[in-house]
Amino acid sequence: MCEQFVARSERPFRIDRLFPFAESLERYGIAGFGWGAAWLAAPGSLETYRDVRAFRDDAGRNAIGRIETTSLLVHLRRPSLLSTLTLADTQPFTDPAGRFAFSHNGDLRNYRAQREAFEAAGRIHGRADTEVGARWLEDAWRPDVPVPELLGSLHRTFEGQANLATLASDGSAYHYAGNLENPVFEFRLDEVTIASTGVYSLDQSLFELVIPAGEARRRINPGETAVLS
Repeated sequence: MCEQFVARSERPFRIDRLFPFAESLERYGIAGFGWGAAWLAAPGSLETYRDVRAFRDDAGRNAIGRIETTSLLVHLRRPSLLSTLTLADTQPFTDPAGRFAFSHNGDLRNYRAQREAFEAAGRIHGRADTEVGARWLEDAWRPDVPVPELLGSLHRTFEGQANLATLASDGSAYHYAGNLENPVFEFRLDEVTIASTGVYSLDQSLFELVIPAGEARRRINPGETAVLS
C-alpha cells in the first residue's frame, strides 16, 4: 500500500516545495514505513536518498529539501510484508549504470522465478518484489525503446496490481498506471507537473484531502503512462 509520485518542472524548484504534499500523501495513504527520493542532480546524473523511518519522522529530509532540481521521484512505503522493513528493500532502486531510478506501488505477482535467477547472479540484496522488477528493467533498458513501452512490458511480464514510477537520467519522469485499486493522477502545482498515486481512493479524494491546490487534473488510464519530459 505504498504511495509515490514523480514531479517535473522547466525551472529548478526546491525539493521541500513538495514536502507538504508528501506529508499528506503519506498520512492519507497510510504509509510511514520508510521513504526515499531520487532527483536529477545535474544533466545525466541522478542522486538517491532512502531511509527506513517515516517521511514525517526523518530529520534527514531537511538536507534533501534544500536541494534544487527539475525532476523528482518520491516513494512513501507501506510494504505488504512487514518483514521487509529494511534499507535494502526501501525504494527507489537505482540502476547501477545510473540510467534510471525505479519504484512501484502494489504487487508484482509472478516474480519468484526471476528472483531466483537474479539471486543466483548476486544481484538481489533484499526481499521485496520491487527489486526484482528493478533488475528486470536494468536488463531491458535500451535507448531505442520508449520508457512507457518498457514499463508496460514489465507489467505484462510480472502481472499483478502495479503502478510503476521511473526517473531517467535525462530528467524525464514516468508514472505507469497498473493498479486498479490505486489510480494515478496527473496535475499541476504552480509550475510543477506531478503524477501521483491516489491514496487507494477511487473517488479522487487525493484532491479533496491531499492536494486541493492541484490544477489541470486528469486520471491516467490503466495501462497508460504519464510522461513528464
